[in-house]
Amino acid sequence: MKWTLSNPVTDAAAVERLARELGLGLPATRVLWSRGHRTVEDARRFFSPTLDDLHPAALLKDMDRAVERLHRAITQREKILLYGDYDVDGTSAVVVLKKGIELLGGQASFHVPHRLRDGYGMRSEVVEEAAAAGVALIVSVDTGIRANLVVEHAQGLGIDVIVTDHHLPEAELPPAVAVLNPNRPDCPYPEKNLCGAGVAFKLMDALAVSFGWEGAKRAKLLDSFLKLVAIATVADVVPLTGENRVIVKRGLEGLNEVRNPGLRALLDVSGFPATEPPPSASQVAFRVAPRINAAGRMDSASDVIEMFLTSDPARAKELAEKLHELNKDRQQTEQEIAQTILKLCTEAPVTDDQAALVFAGENWHRGVVGIVASRVVERYHRPAFILSIEAGIASGSGRSIAAFHLLDALESMPELFTKFGGHRQAAGLTMDAANLESFRARLQAYASQRLTAADFERELALDGEVELSEVTDASVAEILRLAPFGFGNPAPMFALRGVEVAAPPDIRSEKHVFARFRQGGKQLRAKAWNFAERAAEFAPGTRVDLAVQFEDDAYSAARGYAPWQTIIRDVKPS
Repeated sequence: MKWTLSNPVTDAAAVERLARELGLGLPATRVLWSRGHRTVEDARRFFSPTLDDLHPAALLKDMDRAVERLHRAITQREKILLYGDYDVDGTSAVVVLKKGIELLGGQASFHVPHRLRDGYGMRSEVVEEAAAAGVALIVSVDTGIRANLVVEHAQGLGIDVIVTDHHLPEAELPPAVAVLNPNRPDCPYPEKNLCGAGVAFKLMDALAVSFGWEGAKRAKLLDSFLKLVAIATVADVVPLTGENRVIVKRGLEGLNEVRNPGLRALLDVSGFPATEPPPSASQVAFRVAPRINAAGRMDSASDVIEMFLTSDPARAKELAEKLHELNKDRQQTEQEIAQTILKLCTEAPVTDDQAALVFAGENWHRGVVGIVASRVVERYHRPAFILSIEAGIASGSGRSIAAFHLLDALESMPELFTKFGGHRQAAGLTMDAANLESFRARLQAYASQRLTAADFERELALDGEVELSEVTDASVAEILRLAPFGFGNPAPMFALRGVEVAAPPDIRSEKHVFARFRQGGKQLRAKAWNFAERAAEFAPGTRVDLAVQFEDDAYSAARGYAPWQTIIRDVKPS
Protein backbone atom coordinates (compact mmCIF):
# COMPACT_ATOMS: atom_id res chain seq x y z
CA MET A 1 0.00 0.00 0.00
CA LYS A 2 1.32 3.43 -0.98
CA TRP A 3 1.55 6.16 1.66
CA THR A 4 1.27 9.74 0.46
CA LEU A 5 1.44 12.98 2.40
CA SER A 6 -1.53 15.22 1.57
CA ASN A 7 -0.64 18.90 1.32
CA PRO A 8 2.53 18.70 3.44
CA VAL A 9 3.22 21.64 5.76
CA THR A 10 5.93 23.83 4.29
CA ASP A 11 5.77 26.70 6.79
CA ALA A 12 6.24 25.23 10.26
CA ALA A 13 6.51 28.68 11.86
CA ALA A 14 3.11 29.71 10.47
CA VAL A 15 1.54 26.51 11.78
CA GLU A 16 3.02 27.10 15.24
CA ARG A 17 1.71 30.68 15.17
CA LEU A 18 -1.79 29.50 14.21
CA ALA A 19 -1.67 26.88 16.99
CA ARG A 20 -0.86 29.61 19.55
CA GLU A 21 -3.62 31.87 18.25
CA LEU A 22 -6.16 29.04 18.43
CA GLY A 23 -4.88 27.59 21.71
CA LEU A 24 -4.64 24.29 19.88
CA GLY A 25 -2.00 21.55 19.84
CA LEU A 26 0.25 21.03 16.84
CA PRO A 27 -1.21 17.70 15.59
CA ALA A 28 -4.73 19.12 15.08
CA THR A 29 -3.36 22.43 13.78
CA ARG A 30 -1.27 20.63 11.16
CA VAL A 31 -4.43 18.92 9.91
CA LEU A 32 -6.32 22.22 9.75
CA TRP A 33 -3.45 23.78 7.84
CA SER A 34 -3.06 20.91 5.37
CA ARG A 35 -6.80 21.03 4.65
CA GLY A 36 -6.73 24.73 3.85
CA HIS A 37 -7.97 26.29 7.11
CA ARG A 38 -5.16 28.73 7.79
CA THR A 39 -6.70 31.70 9.60
CA VAL A 40 -8.31 32.06 13.01
CA GLU A 41 -11.61 33.12 11.45
CA ASP A 42 -11.65 30.17 9.06
CA ALA A 43 -10.86 27.80 11.92
CA ARG A 44 -13.72 29.35 13.95
CA ARG A 45 -16.17 28.62 11.15
CA PHE A 46 -14.78 25.09 10.85
CA PHE A 47 -15.18 24.26 14.54
CA SER A 48 -18.37 26.22 15.27
CA PRO A 49 -20.43 26.85 12.12
CA THR A 50 -23.65 28.83 12.42
CA LEU A 51 -26.68 29.26 10.19
CA ASP A 52 -25.08 32.50 9.01
CA ASP A 53 -22.35 30.38 7.40
CA LEU A 54 -24.92 28.94 4.97
CA HIS A 55 -25.02 30.53 1.52
CA PRO A 56 -28.14 32.56 0.68
CA ALA A 57 -30.72 30.29 -0.95
CA ALA A 58 -31.47 33.01 -3.50
CA LEU A 59 -28.11 32.32 -5.17
CA LEU A 60 -29.56 29.15 -6.69
CA LYS A 61 -30.56 29.85 -10.28
CA ASP A 62 -34.37 29.92 -10.69
CA MET A 63 -34.99 30.14 -6.93
CA ASP A 64 -37.14 33.25 -7.38
CA ARG A 65 -39.32 31.47 -9.95
CA ALA A 66 -39.61 28.33 -7.80
CA VAL A 67 -40.61 30.31 -4.70
CA GLU A 68 -43.15 32.43 -6.58
CA ARG A 69 -44.87 29.36 -8.07
CA LEU A 70 -44.87 27.34 -4.86
CA HIS A 71 -45.99 30.33 -2.78
CA ARG A 72 -48.93 30.79 -5.15
CA ALA A 73 -49.81 27.08 -4.98
CA ILE A 74 -49.88 27.21 -1.17
CA THR A 75 -51.92 30.39 -0.86
CA GLN A 76 -54.42 29.29 -3.53
CA ARG A 77 -54.72 25.79 -2.00
CA GLU A 78 -53.67 24.08 -5.21
CA LYS A 79 -52.92 20.37 -5.19
CA ILE A 80 -49.15 19.77 -5.00
CA LEU A 81 -47.40 16.46 -5.68
CA LEU A 82 -43.86 15.84 -4.43
CA TYR A 83 -42.12 13.37 -6.76
CA GLY A 84 -39.23 11.79 -4.87
CA ASP A 85 -36.73 8.97 -4.99
CA TYR A 86 -36.46 5.80 -2.94
CA ASP A 87 -33.10 6.35 -1.18
CA VAL A 88 -32.23 8.26 2.00
CA ASP A 89 -31.65 11.46 0.06
CA GLY A 90 -34.93 11.32 -1.88
CA THR A 91 -37.16 10.31 1.02
CA SER A 92 -35.60 12.90 3.33
CA ALA A 93 -36.17 15.61 0.72
CA VAL A 94 -39.84 14.64 0.45
CA VAL A 95 -40.26 14.86 4.24
CA VAL A 96 -38.57 18.28 4.42
CA LEU A 97 -40.78 19.79 1.72
CA LYS A 98 -44.03 18.13 2.82
CA LYS A 99 -43.67 19.18 6.45
CA GLY A 100 -42.51 22.64 5.42
CA ILE A 101 -45.41 23.20 3.01
CA GLU A 102 -47.86 22.07 5.69
CA LEU A 103 -46.33 24.44 8.26
CA LEU A 104 -46.90 27.27 5.77
CA GLY A 105 -50.56 26.36 5.36
CA GLY A 106 -50.46 24.18 2.24
CA GLN A 107 -51.04 20.52 1.51
CA ALA A 108 -48.89 18.16 -0.54
CA SER A 109 -49.13 14.50 -1.47
CA PHE A 110 -46.10 12.50 -2.52
CA HIS A 111 -45.05 9.73 -4.86
CA VAL A 112 -41.91 7.63 -4.45
CA PRO A 113 -41.23 5.02 -7.14
CA HIS A 114 -40.85 1.37 -6.24
CA ARG A 115 -37.27 0.44 -7.05
CA LEU A 116 -38.08 -2.99 -8.51
CA ARG A 117 -41.39 -2.23 -10.26
CA ASP A 118 -40.73 1.32 -11.44
CA GLY A 119 -36.98 1.83 -11.45
CA TYR A 120 -35.27 5.19 -11.05
CA GLY A 121 -36.66 8.48 -12.27
CA MET A 122 -39.92 10.21 -13.16
CA ARG A 123 -42.56 8.36 -15.22
CA SER A 124 -45.29 9.72 -17.50
CA GLU A 125 -48.01 7.41 -16.12
CA VAL A 126 -47.55 8.93 -12.65
CA VAL A 127 -47.96 12.39 -14.15
CA GLU A 128 -51.15 11.25 -15.90
CA GLU A 129 -52.55 9.95 -12.60
CA ALA A 130 -51.68 13.28 -10.99
CA ALA A 131 -53.51 15.18 -13.72
CA ALA A 132 -56.59 12.99 -13.21
CA ALA A 133 -56.46 13.81 -9.49
CA GLY A 134 -56.37 17.54 -10.15
CA VAL A 135 -52.71 18.18 -9.29
CA ALA A 136 -51.61 21.63 -10.48
CA LEU A 137 -47.94 21.54 -9.46
CA ILE A 138 -45.33 18.78 -9.26
CA VAL A 139 -42.09 19.36 -7.37
CA SER A 140 -39.42 16.76 -8.07
CA VAL A 141 -36.88 16.09 -5.33
CA ASP A 142 -33.54 14.35 -5.89
CA THR A 143 -34.71 13.42 -9.38
CA GLY A 144 -35.96 14.98 -12.61
CA ILE A 145 -32.90 16.70 -14.03
CA ARG A 146 -32.92 14.32 -17.04
CA ALA A 147 -36.69 13.81 -17.21
CA ASN A 148 -37.19 16.23 -20.11
CA LEU A 149 -39.89 14.19 -21.84
CA VAL A 150 -41.84 13.59 -18.63
CA VAL A 151 -41.76 17.29 -17.72
CA GLU A 152 -42.88 18.17 -21.24
CA HIS A 153 -45.71 15.65 -20.92
CA ALA A 154 -46.79 17.26 -17.63
CA GLN A 155 -46.91 20.64 -19.34
CA GLY A 156 -49.19 19.22 -22.00
CA LEU A 157 -51.53 18.04 -19.26
CA GLY A 158 -51.63 21.49 -17.66
CA ILE A 159 -49.32 20.69 -14.74
CA ASP A 160 -46.45 23.01 -13.81
CA VAL A 161 -43.21 21.35 -12.68
CA ILE A 162 -40.43 22.56 -10.41
CA VAL A 163 -37.32 20.36 -10.66
CA THR A 164 -35.04 20.18 -7.60
CA ASP A 165 -32.07 17.89 -8.09
CA HIS A 166 -28.30 17.68 -7.72
CA HIS A 167 -27.38 15.08 -10.33
CA LEU A 168 -25.51 16.17 -13.44
CA PRO A 169 -27.79 17.58 -16.15
CA GLU A 170 -27.77 16.90 -19.85
CA ALA A 171 -26.99 19.68 -22.33
CA GLU A 172 -30.68 20.66 -22.41
CA LEU A 173 -32.52 21.28 -19.13
CA PRO A 174 -36.10 20.07 -18.57
CA PRO A 175 -38.73 22.63 -19.71
CA ALA A 176 -39.88 23.28 -16.15
CA VAL A 177 -41.13 26.43 -14.43
CA ALA A 178 -37.89 26.33 -12.44
CA VAL A 179 -34.88 24.04 -12.31
CA LEU A 180 -33.01 24.18 -8.99
CA ASN A 181 -29.69 22.39 -9.35
CA PRO A 182 -26.32 23.80 -8.29
CA ASN A 183 -24.71 21.70 -11.04
CA ARG A 184 -26.54 23.32 -13.94
CA PRO A 185 -23.84 25.19 -15.90
CA ASP A 186 -25.39 28.63 -15.44
CA CYS A 187 -26.00 28.34 -11.68
CA PRO A 188 -23.79 30.67 -9.58
CA TYR A 189 -24.45 28.84 -6.30
CA PRO A 190 -21.04 28.39 -4.58
CA GLU A 191 -21.66 24.90 -3.12
CA LYS A 192 -21.84 22.46 -6.00
CA ASN A 193 -21.88 19.37 -3.75
CA LEU A 194 -25.29 19.70 -2.11
CA CYS A 195 -27.29 16.46 -2.02
CA GLY A 196 -30.93 16.36 -3.12
CA ALA A 197 -32.21 16.97 0.41
CA GLY A 198 -29.81 19.92 0.63
CA VAL A 199 -31.39 21.49 -2.45
CA ALA A 200 -34.90 20.87 -1.03
CA PHE A 201 -33.76 22.44 2.25
CA LYS A 202 -32.66 25.54 0.36
CA LEU A 203 -36.04 25.78 -1.34
CA MET A 204 -37.79 25.41 2.01
CA ASP A 205 -35.63 28.17 3.51
CA ALA A 206 -36.39 30.62 0.70
CA LEU A 207 -40.09 29.70 0.76
CA ALA A 208 -40.37 30.28 4.50
CA VAL A 209 -38.74 33.70 4.13
CA SER A 210 -41.30 34.55 1.43
CA PHE A 211 -44.00 33.89 4.04
CA GLY A 212 -42.31 36.24 6.51
CA TRP A 213 -40.49 33.67 8.62
CA GLU A 214 -37.41 35.57 9.79
CA GLY A 215 -35.05 35.65 12.74
CA ALA A 216 -35.57 33.12 15.52
CA LYS A 217 -38.62 31.61 13.81
CA ARG A 218 -36.64 30.86 10.65
CA ALA A 219 -33.66 29.56 12.66
CA LYS A 220 -35.87 27.15 14.60
CA LEU A 221 -37.39 25.84 11.37
CA LEU A 222 -34.00 25.33 9.71
CA ASP A 223 -32.44 23.59 12.70
CA SER A 224 -35.43 21.24 12.91
CA PHE A 225 -34.90 20.18 9.28
CA LEU A 226 -31.10 20.01 9.50
CA LYS A 227 -31.24 16.77 11.50
CA LEU A 228 -32.74 14.88 8.58
CA VAL A 229 -30.78 16.78 5.91
CA ALA A 230 -27.55 15.92 7.75
CA ILE A 231 -28.40 12.21 7.64
CA ALA A 232 -29.18 12.48 3.92
CA THR A 233 -25.95 14.38 3.24
CA VAL A 234 -23.87 11.69 4.95
CA ALA A 235 -25.79 8.87 3.28
CA ASP A 236 -25.40 10.35 -0.21
CA VAL A 237 -21.60 10.41 0.20
CA VAL A 238 -21.13 14.01 -0.88
CA PRO A 239 -18.03 15.85 0.40
CA LEU A 240 -18.35 16.95 4.03
CA THR A 241 -16.68 20.27 3.30
CA GLY A 242 -17.91 23.82 2.91
CA GLU A 243 -21.65 24.18 3.33
CA ASN A 244 -22.15 20.43 3.69
CA ARG A 245 -19.96 20.53 6.81
CA VAL A 246 -22.21 23.24 8.28
CA ILE A 247 -25.27 21.12 7.53
CA VAL A 248 -23.87 17.90 8.95
CA LYS A 249 -22.18 19.33 12.02
CA ARG A 250 -25.22 21.33 13.12
CA GLY A 251 -27.62 18.57 12.13
CA LEU A 252 -25.81 15.83 14.03
CA GLU A 253 -25.43 18.05 17.08
CA GLY A 254 -29.20 18.52 16.93
CA LEU A 255 -29.66 14.77 17.39
CA ASN A 256 -28.94 15.37 21.10
CA GLU A 257 -32.61 16.38 21.30
CA VAL A 258 -35.01 14.56 18.97
CA ARG A 259 -38.76 15.18 19.15
CA ASN A 260 -39.82 13.58 15.87
CA PRO A 261 -41.26 10.15 16.83
CA GLY A 262 -40.01 8.52 13.63
CA LEU A 263 -36.46 9.77 13.95
CA ARG A 264 -36.44 8.84 17.63
CA ALA A 265 -37.62 5.30 16.84
CA LEU A 266 -35.07 4.96 14.04
CA LEU A 267 -32.20 5.98 16.33
CA ASP A 268 -33.45 3.53 18.96
CA VAL A 269 -33.40 0.51 16.61
CA SER A 270 -30.02 1.65 15.27
CA GLY A 271 -28.52 1.40 18.75
CA PHE A 272 -28.65 5.06 19.80
CA PRO A 273 -31.30 5.40 22.53
CA ALA A 274 -31.96 8.81 24.05
CA THR A 275 -29.77 7.92 27.05
CA GLU A 276 -26.69 7.46 24.81
CA PRO A 277 -24.66 10.01 22.80
CA PRO A 278 -26.05 10.66 19.29
CA PRO A 279 -24.38 8.96 16.31
CA SER A 280 -21.31 10.32 14.57
CA ALA A 281 -21.25 10.79 10.80
CA SER A 282 -19.57 7.40 10.43
CA GLN A 283 -22.22 5.74 12.59
CA VAL A 284 -24.95 7.41 10.54
CA ALA A 285 -23.34 6.01 7.38
CA PHE A 286 -23.03 2.44 8.65
CA ARG A 287 -25.89 2.04 11.12
CA VAL A 288 -28.64 4.61 10.57
CA ALA A 289 -28.70 5.24 6.81
CA PRO A 290 -28.72 1.53 5.81
CA ARG A 291 -31.96 1.01 7.73
CA ILE A 292 -33.60 3.88 5.85
CA ASN A 293 -32.28 2.62 2.53
CA ALA A 294 -33.43 -0.92 3.28
CA ALA A 295 -37.05 0.10 2.72
CA GLY A 296 -36.42 1.24 -0.84
CA ARG A 297 -34.08 -1.65 -1.57
CA MET A 298 -36.22 -4.49 -0.24
CA ASP A 299 -39.80 -3.13 -0.10
CA SER A 300 -41.42 0.33 -0.31
CA ALA A 301 -39.70 3.60 0.57
CA SER A 302 -43.12 5.07 1.44
CA ASP A 303 -42.70 3.45 4.86
CA VAL A 304 -39.75 5.74 5.55
CA ILE A 305 -41.76 8.87 4.74
CA GLU A 306 -44.68 7.69 6.87
CA MET A 307 -42.29 6.94 9.74
CA PHE A 308 -40.89 10.49 9.70
CA LEU A 309 -44.31 12.11 9.26
CA THR A 310 -46.37 10.23 11.84
CA SER A 311 -47.06 11.80 15.22
CA ASP A 312 -47.90 8.40 16.72
CA PRO A 313 -44.88 6.95 18.63
CA ALA A 314 -46.33 3.43 18.48
CA ARG A 315 -46.70 3.56 14.70
CA ALA A 316 -43.23 5.10 14.37
CA LYS A 317 -41.75 2.26 16.44
CA GLU A 318 -43.58 -0.34 14.34
CA LEU A 319 -42.20 1.12 11.11
CA ALA A 320 -38.67 1.51 12.50
CA GLU A 321 -38.65 -2.13 13.56
CA LYS A 322 -39.84 -3.10 10.08
CA LEU A 323 -36.89 -1.19 8.58
CA HIS A 324 -34.58 -2.97 11.01
CA GLU A 325 -35.79 -6.38 9.81
CA LEU A 326 -35.61 -5.33 6.16
CA ASN A 327 -32.02 -4.30 6.74
CA LYS A 328 -31.23 -7.79 8.00
CA ASP A 329 -32.72 -9.23 4.81
CA ARG A 330 -30.71 -6.74 2.77
CA GLN A 331 -27.47 -7.77 4.45
CA GLN A 332 -28.08 -11.47 3.76
CA THR A 333 -29.04 -10.87 0.13
CA GLU A 334 -26.05 -8.60 -0.41
CA GLN A 335 -23.69 -11.18 1.10
CA GLU A 336 -24.97 -13.94 -1.17
CA ILE A 337 -24.31 -11.91 -4.33
CA ALA A 338 -20.92 -10.71 -3.05
CA GLN A 339 -19.86 -14.30 -2.31
CA THR A 340 -20.84 -15.34 -5.84
CA ILE A 341 -18.70 -12.56 -7.30
CA LEU A 342 -15.80 -13.35 -4.98
CA LYS A 343 -15.90 -16.97 -6.14
CA LEU A 344 -15.75 -15.80 -9.76
CA CYS A 345 -12.73 -13.62 -8.94
CA THR A 346 -11.03 -16.52 -7.19
CA GLU A 347 -11.49 -18.75 -10.22
CA ALA A 348 -10.34 -16.00 -12.61
CA PRO A 349 -8.24 -13.49 -10.60
CA VAL A 350 -8.54 -9.78 -11.38
CA THR A 351 -5.41 -8.44 -13.09
CA ASP A 352 -4.07 -4.98 -13.93
CA ASP A 353 -5.24 -5.56 -17.49
CA GLN A 354 -8.82 -5.28 -16.23
CA ALA A 355 -9.33 -1.56 -15.83
CA ALA A 356 -13.06 -1.91 -15.08
CA LEU A 357 -15.23 -4.77 -13.87
CA VAL A 358 -18.74 -5.77 -14.92
CA PHE A 359 -20.57 -8.64 -13.22
CA ALA A 360 -24.08 -9.77 -14.10
CA GLY A 361 -26.36 -12.49 -12.79
CA GLU A 362 -29.84 -13.77 -13.42
CA ASN A 363 -32.38 -12.28 -11.00
CA TRP A 364 -29.86 -10.74 -8.65
CA HIS A 365 -31.78 -8.48 -6.29
CA ARG A 366 -31.65 -5.03 -7.88
CA GLY A 367 -32.10 -3.38 -4.52
CA VAL A 368 -28.61 -4.34 -3.34
CA VAL A 369 -26.45 -4.33 -6.48
CA GLY A 370 -25.22 -0.79 -5.75
CA ILE A 371 -23.95 -1.83 -2.33
CA VAL A 372 -22.26 -4.90 -3.84
CA ALA A 373 -20.61 -2.64 -6.42
CA SER A 374 -19.19 -0.58 -3.56
CA ARG A 375 -17.80 -3.73 -1.95
CA VAL A 376 -16.16 -4.78 -5.23
CA VAL A 377 -14.56 -1.35 -5.64
CA GLU A 378 -13.27 -1.48 -2.06
CA ARG A 379 -11.68 -4.87 -2.69
CA TYR A 380 -10.26 -4.39 -6.21
CA HIS A 381 -9.91 -0.61 -6.36
CA ARG A 382 -11.25 -0.05 -9.86
CA PRO A 383 -14.65 0.95 -11.28
CA ALA A 384 -17.27 -1.78 -11.18
CA PHE A 385 -20.85 -2.36 -12.33
CA ILE A 386 -23.13 -5.02 -10.89
CA LEU A 387 -26.15 -5.84 -13.05
CA SER A 388 -29.22 -8.02 -12.66
CA ILE A 389 -30.69 -9.72 -15.71
CA GLU A 390 -34.45 -10.17 -15.70
CA ALA A 391 -36.60 -11.01 -18.73
CA GLY A 392 -33.85 -10.00 -21.13
CA ILE A 393 -33.20 -6.64 -19.46
CA ALA A 394 -29.96 -5.85 -17.61
CA SER A 395 -30.10 -3.13 -14.99
CA GLY A 396 -27.99 -2.15 -12.05
CA SER A 397 -25.49 0.21 -10.52
CA GLY A 398 -21.85 1.15 -10.71
CA ARG A 399 -19.36 2.67 -8.31
CA SER A 400 -15.97 4.17 -9.02
CA ILE A 401 -12.59 5.27 -7.70
CA ALA A 402 -11.50 8.90 -7.43
CA ALA A 403 -9.50 8.78 -10.68
CA PHE A 404 -12.42 7.71 -12.88
CA HIS A 405 -15.60 9.60 -13.83
CA LEU A 406 -18.34 7.01 -14.11
CA LEU A 407 -21.02 9.15 -15.75
CA ASP A 408 -18.58 10.41 -18.39
CA ALA A 409 -17.87 6.78 -19.26
CA LEU A 410 -21.57 6.03 -19.76
CA GLU A 411 -22.07 9.17 -21.81
CA SER A 412 -19.42 7.91 -24.26
CA MET A 413 -21.75 5.02 -25.23
CA PRO A 414 -25.36 6.22 -24.70
CA GLU A 415 -26.73 4.13 -27.57
CA LEU A 416 -26.27 0.99 -25.46
CA PHE A 417 -28.76 2.06 -22.79
CA THR A 418 -32.47 2.63 -22.52
CA LYS A 419 -31.83 4.73 -19.41
CA PHE A 420 -28.80 5.87 -17.44
CA GLY A 421 -27.70 8.62 -15.06
CA GLY A 422 -25.66 9.47 -11.99
CA HIS A 423 -22.46 11.33 -11.29
CA ARG A 424 -18.70 10.85 -10.95
CA GLN A 425 -18.63 8.18 -8.27
CA ALA A 426 -21.96 6.39 -8.75
CA ALA A 427 -24.28 5.69 -11.67
CA GLY A 428 -27.14 3.46 -12.74
CA LEU A 429 -28.20 2.02 -16.08
CA THR A 430 -30.77 -0.12 -17.86
CA MET A 431 -30.17 -1.86 -21.20
CA ASP A 432 -31.06 -4.84 -23.32
CA ALA A 433 -29.16 -7.85 -21.99
CA ALA A 434 -27.94 -8.47 -25.54
CA ASN A 435 -25.75 -5.37 -25.12
CA LEU A 436 -24.00 -6.71 -22.03
CA GLU A 437 -20.83 -7.97 -23.69
CA SER A 438 -20.55 -4.84 -25.79
CA PHE A 439 -20.89 -2.74 -22.64
CA ARG A 440 -18.24 -4.78 -20.85
CA ALA A 441 -15.79 -4.44 -23.75
CA ARG A 442 -16.38 -0.72 -24.30
CA LEU A 443 -16.17 0.14 -20.60
CA GLN A 444 -12.94 -1.83 -20.38
CA ALA A 445 -11.50 0.02 -23.41
CA TYR A 446 -12.61 3.42 -22.10
CA ALA A 447 -11.13 2.78 -18.65
CA SER A 448 -7.90 1.34 -20.05
CA GLN A 449 -7.24 4.61 -21.86
CA ARG A 450 -7.65 6.65 -18.67
CA LEU A 451 -6.35 4.49 -15.84
CA THR A 452 -2.90 3.06 -15.15
CA ALA A 453 -1.65 0.34 -12.81
CA ALA A 454 -0.82 3.07 -10.28
CA ASP A 455 -4.53 3.98 -10.11
CA PHE A 456 -5.33 0.42 -8.98
CA GLU A 457 -2.88 0.59 -6.09
CA ARG A 458 -4.43 1.34 -2.72
CA GLU A 459 -3.27 4.59 -1.24
CA LEU A 460 -3.25 5.96 2.29
CA ALA A 461 -3.38 9.74 2.38
CA LEU A 462 -1.50 10.93 5.47
CA ASP A 463 -2.14 14.29 7.08
CA GLY A 464 1.29 14.38 8.69
CA GLU A 465 3.60 12.75 11.19
CA VAL A 466 3.36 12.66 14.96
CA GLU A 467 5.72 11.57 17.69
CA LEU A 468 4.41 9.25 20.36
CA SER A 469 5.07 12.02 22.89
CA GLU A 470 2.51 14.17 21.07
CA VAL A 471 -0.26 11.58 21.45
CA THR A 472 -2.10 12.64 24.61
CA ASP A 473 -5.69 12.76 25.80
CA ALA A 474 -5.75 16.49 25.02
CA SER A 475 -4.23 16.26 21.53
CA VAL A 476 -6.48 13.37 20.50
CA ALA A 477 -9.55 15.22 21.78
CA GLU A 478 -8.56 18.17 19.57
CA ILE A 479 -8.12 15.89 16.56
CA LEU A 480 -11.56 14.37 17.14
CA ARG A 481 -13.05 17.90 17.24
CA LEU A 482 -12.29 18.09 13.51
CA ALA A 483 -15.30 15.78 12.98
CA PRO A 484 -17.75 15.10 11.38
CA PHE A 485 -15.58 12.79 9.32
CA GLY A 486 -16.54 11.30 5.99
CA PHE A 487 -16.01 11.74 2.29
CA GLY A 488 -14.07 14.98 1.69
CA ASN A 489 -13.13 15.31 5.38
CA PRO A 490 -11.75 11.90 6.37
CA ALA A 491 -10.59 11.13 9.87
CA PRO A 492 -6.98 12.40 10.06
CA MET A 493 -4.30 9.83 9.30
CA PHE A 494 -0.84 10.12 10.86
CA ALA A 495 2.47 8.35 10.48
CA LEU A 496 4.11 7.17 13.69
CA ARG A 497 7.65 6.39 12.58
CA GLY A 498 10.31 4.29 14.25
CA VAL A 499 8.22 2.96 17.13
CA GLU A 500 9.34 -0.26 18.80
CA VAL A 501 6.99 -3.22 19.26
CA ALA A 502 6.90 -3.56 23.05
CA ALA A 503 5.17 -6.95 23.51
CA PRO A 504 3.88 -9.97 21.58
CA PRO A 505 0.70 -9.16 19.66
CA ASP A 506 -2.62 -10.20 21.16
CA ILE A 507 -4.92 -11.80 18.55
CA ARG A 508 -8.66 -11.59 19.24
CA SER A 509 -11.45 -13.56 17.55
CA GLU A 510 -8.86 -15.00 15.14
CA LYS A 511 -9.07 -11.72 13.21
CA HIS A 512 -8.00 -8.62 15.10
CA VAL A 513 -4.62 -7.69 16.56
CA PHE A 514 -3.86 -5.62 19.65
CA ALA A 515 -0.25 -4.49 19.96
CA ARG A 516 1.88 -2.29 22.23
CA PHE A 517 4.53 0.14 21.05
CA ARG A 518 7.05 2.40 22.74
CA GLN A 519 9.07 5.43 21.80
CA GLY A 520 11.07 7.76 24.03
CA GLY A 521 9.89 6.10 27.21
CA LYS A 522 6.19 6.31 26.32
CA GLN A 523 3.93 3.37 25.42
CA LEU A 524 0.82 3.12 23.28
CA ARG A 525 -1.70 0.33 22.78
CA ALA A 526 -3.27 0.11 19.32
CA LYS A 527 -5.80 -2.05 17.50
CA ALA A 528 -5.48 -3.43 13.95
CA TRP A 529 -8.75 -4.72 12.48
CA ASN A 530 -8.53 -7.95 10.43
CA PHE A 531 -4.74 -8.04 10.78
CA ALA A 532 -4.38 -11.58 12.13
CA GLU A 533 -2.66 -12.73 8.93
CA ARG A 534 -0.08 -9.97 9.42
CA ALA A 535 0.55 -10.58 13.13
CA ALA A 536 4.14 -11.63 12.40
CA GLU A 537 4.90 -8.03 11.44
CA PHE A 538 4.48 -7.11 15.12
CA ALA A 539 7.43 -9.12 16.42
CA PRO A 540 8.64 -7.77 19.82
CA GLY A 541 11.73 -5.58 19.55
CA THR A 542 11.28 -4.69 15.88
CA ARG A 543 10.91 -1.08 14.81
CA VAL A 544 8.02 -0.21 12.55
CA ASP A 545 6.24 2.72 10.93
CA LEU A 546 2.52 2.87 11.61
CA ALA A 547 -0.26 4.64 9.75
CA VAL A 548 -2.82 5.38 12.45
CA GLN A 549 -6.10 7.10 13.12
CA PHE A 550 -7.82 7.93 16.38
CA GLU A 551 -11.43 7.10 17.24
CA ASP A 552 -13.85 7.80 20.07
CA ASP A 553 -14.23 4.82 22.39
CA ALA A 554 -17.27 5.18 24.62
CA TYR A 555 -16.82 1.60 25.91
CA SER A 556 -13.33 2.36 27.17
CA ALA A 557 -14.48 5.64 28.69
CA ALA A 558 -17.30 3.86 30.55
CA ARG A 559 -14.69 1.58 32.15
CA GLY A 560 -12.61 4.51 33.36
CA TYR A 561 -9.95 4.46 30.63
CA ALA A 562 -9.10 6.96 27.91
CA PRO A 563 -12.16 7.84 25.79
CA TRP A 564 -10.31 7.10 22.55
CA GLN A 565 -8.34 4.36 20.85
CA THR A 566 -5.62 4.16 18.23
CA ILE A 567 -6.45 2.25 15.04
CA ILE A 568 -3.65 0.89 12.84
CA ARG A 569 -4.43 1.17 9.12
CA ASP A 570 -1.07 -0.12 7.84
CA VAL A 571 2.38 -1.10 9.08
CA LYS A 572 5.80 -1.10 7.42
CA PRO A 573 9.32 -1.92 8.60
CA SER A 574 10.90 1.26 9.88
